[in-house]
Amino acid sequence: MDARVAPTGIAHQGLTHCLTSLAPESDIPLRLSLWNGIQHDLGPQPRVTVNILSPGALRYFVPPSLDNLAEGYVNGHFDVSGQAADIVAAAASLAEHGVPRRGRFGRLFNALRHDRGRDANAIEHHYDVSNDFYQLWLDESMVYSCAYFPTRTETLAAAQNAKLDHILGKLMLKPGEHLLDIGCGWGALAIRAAQKHGARVLGVTLSKNQHALACERVAQAGLESQIEIRLQDYRDIEPGDGQFDKITSIGMFEHVGLKHLEAYFAKINALLKDGGLVLNHGITSTDPGSGATPLGAASFIEKYVFPNGELPHISLALKDMQSAGLEALDVECLRRHYARTLACWSDNYERQQQAIRPLVSETTYRVWRIYLAGCSHAFSQNWVSIYQVLACKAGTSEQLNPTPWSRAYMYP
Repeated sequence: MDARVAPTGIAHQGLTHCLTSLAPESDIPLRLSLWNGIQHDLGPQPRVTVNILSPGALRYFVPPSLDNLAEGYVNGHFDVSGQAADIVAAAASLAEHGVPRRGRFGRLFNALRHDRGRDANAIEHHYDVSNDFYQLWLDESMVYSCAYFPTRTETLAAAQNAKLDHILGKLMLKPGEHLLDIGCGWGALAIRAAQKHGARVLGVTLSKNQHALACERVAQAGLESQIEIRLQDYRDIEPGDGQFDKITSIGMFEHVGLKHLEAYFAKINALLKDGGLVLNHGITSTDPGSGATPLGAASFIEKYVFPNGELPHISLALKDMQSAGLEALDVECLRRHYARTLACWSDNYERQQQAIRPLVSETTYRVWRIYLAGCSHAFSQNWVSIYQVLACKAGTSEQLNPTPWSRAYMYP
């Protein structure tokens, strides 16, 4: 059967009878609204309505994994109304418990499993969007990584500044020290390090959009003598640049790949001075075995958001760090902080819908809407996590580890 064509074996009247005869079989606050006017609630007081635009769209509900549901939505096979957080929560419940499969309705879903194709026409990945797009929902300093909410009450902007200060404080960054920021984004950490700590900074990024705006922001701050931003792969940093007193890598090592983690940490080790410190801040899997994300969420992120991204378990990151000659000194989990950060971004995105939609395609708009809310849900459910790992060069020499014997210095 061609899934794009209405199934001829089930008339609309029969489908109407099947749906309307079903009592709610779950407490999922979701309403299914079909192309022919049929509605069915999967729980009392639905907060989310899925408007299924054609019979072929039902194939995205068999099975109702998160990647299937997200792909159907972003490619316009059905529309969804409701708040983004409620949409993701309902989708997760649907993926966990399934859709009603009783009687003729269940047979309809089974029939539509055939010829489930991948719609590859509108894939727009993570860095294909403009700086203007990000400015609409990030904080003013455009920090695109997990914020730090020490009292849980901070605004997003305050929490992002707190994150930058938390990182630079752990590193004990001093005036005149040379800091390398791998994956520097739009330059917020580099600017903070130069302004507040008097450091010299080299920031590297692979994004042309980020590079252009970071250079502009450095110039606006009058910090050209302290900060250099390069469009460069960190692996191509030359010996002539010397070694660095401190190194940061914030939200970058997710792109390295599991097989290349040891080489990544080895390059950092080679770039770090004896007695220097490195802080790696990155997302990790909570599955120590396969690294899989529950309910099929990872497939959607791999295809639409982070192509070729791989999440190591924290145990693998620490093992490869040690194998590369780095000693982990402090390991801090910020999972709850990232759930809150993403919720803030998602709320901003919802408020800015009218300004965002003219900047991107409808597919890109939908990808990011579901991605931000979905990732907030994933972190809140402990499907994924994030860690800051502070490290120095491994060895027995006291000079290799410059930190105090207590962590108290990190929390002034």
